[in-house]
Amino acid sequence: MSHVQAFKLNELKLYLTYRHTSLDSVQYQGTFHAHQGIEILIVHEGSGTLVVDQKSYEVAPGTLCVFQPYQLHHIQMNIQPGKPFVRSVIQFEPSLYENYFEKWPSLLAFFKQIHTSKLPSPCVYGLSGDEPFHLLIEHLEKKRHALGKNNELEEFSLFLVAFFHAFKPIWEQRSGKTETSLTRTVHQAERILVWLENHYTEPLRLKQLAGDLHLSPYHLSHLFKECTGSSISDYVTARRMQQAVMLLNSTDLSVALIGEAVGIANCSYFCRLFKSHYGYTPHQYRKLT
Repeated sequence: MSHVQAFKLNELKLYLTYRHTSLDSVQYQGTFHAHQGIEILIVHEGSGTLVVDQKSYEVAPGTLCVFQPYQLHHIQMNIQPGKPFVRSVIQFEPSLYENYFEKWPSLLAFFKQIHTSKLPSPCVYGLSGDEPFHLLIEHLEKKRHALGKNNELEEFSLFLVAFFHAFKPIWEQRSGKTETSLTRTVHQAERILVWLENHYTEPLRLKQLAGDLHLSPYHLSHLFKECTGSSISDYVTARRMQQAVMLLNSTDLSVALIGEAVGIANCSYFCRLFKSHYGYTPHQYRKLT
């Protein structure tokens, strides 16, 4: 009997971490990457640089960043002794929640624009610790572990409606209204990422990937390396490690089952690979966080 589970955002429903602290820069030395769904990053402490769509942006306390589905981005934080990186992260699949916004047409339009339109900038700067959405995130973080499976979606949808209601005037004041007619152009590398997102827990098959996207294996590998700075196999490994971190933070699954869930059935190999990426074994990482 297999215990492997597919932990995608339409099953996790919503991933949230509040004021998570990193004391070393190991996990921020990687290459470009992307995520399924929307990711909202709020920086409480720390500074660094973000690269999105071949543009560079400063990251500092009070910065909020929006990453659209499968949008390539890279963040490099300057973590030093006494200068940690403290952030809150919200990640969700927008299609799960769109219908909950339908009673508020203006809010629904804003919600759609954030995940489909070409944004003038992925960052909003100068936010204070008194912004209303900070309390919303803190409140959900405190109660989410006690939520039953039957009422998770309702609670998460109420949170997102309240969050975007608080975020909308801030976005429009700082960034201006987003043009609904300008749909974000999807890069070829993002099409590769969509395929990898659906298959990264399986053995990597470049021929199948190339055939599905109607590209030669050579062109596929060259294009991906040029856009992300990483080989496809290295990206898949990094993606598995990223998902493992998410599962360690958000579930009580055993390390062995987390390894299986990300496509690595050999627990010893999974632990070695995880330590080579983050400097800690999965057990040590879970205790630290």
